[in-house]
Amino acid sequence: MSALEQIAGITHHPEGIPAGVVMLTHGAGGSRESPLLIRICDEWAARGWLAVRYNLPYRRRRPKGPPSGSAVDLTGIVEALAFAHTLTDRPVIAGGHSYGGRLTSVAVAEGLVDVDTLTLFSYPLHPPGKPERLRTEHFGAITVPTVFTHGSADPFGSITELRAAAALISAPTEIVEIAGARHDLASKTLEVPVLAVDAARRGKT
Repeated sequence: MSALEQIAGITHHPEGIPAGVVMLTHGAGGSRESPLLIRICDEWAARGWLAVRYNLPYRRRRPKGPPSGSAVDLTGIVEALAFAHTLTDRPVIAGGHSYGGRLTSVAVAEGLVDVDTLTLFSYPLHPPGKPERLRTEHFGAITVPTVFTHGSADPFGSITELRAAAALISAPTEIVEIAGARHDLASKTLEVPVLAVDAARRGKT
């Protein structure tokens, strides 16, 4: 089994030599087949980057159902980012949607992986209706540029809450607000992948 198969990854190739590698994973109920991930990876490839969307370990084991343990899934992210560094000596950008993005940020904060920029989609600041249960205790240890792409109607955290959370990160941060969007970041008026990629490229420099 190849390293790409081990992480259940699918590649989106650019024309020519890639400017770097982008590794993205999915939310708690999703998979690498998330329409959002596909569109974002297509956009990165169109900009000259090699983009990989991959499954976390619990999704590699079964096609449906919730995560079974963040420790195992963290290991899957470490594997995926180690693979990314075998593909390039250029920048590596990593992140994902909701749960997948949160665990990637934890891996970065704990020094388990080496990335140049974090790109987080619909970061789940807290469970819906439970703002006291913040998932930001590791933000102070994040030392790489971080981009949050977030819907203004996301029940997992408001834009105001997200601004306060982003201020805990010592590196540069940017919030891409998707007006009216909820946790799935669906928008009829905004090109979410374009806006997110633009911001992540700014963060890299």
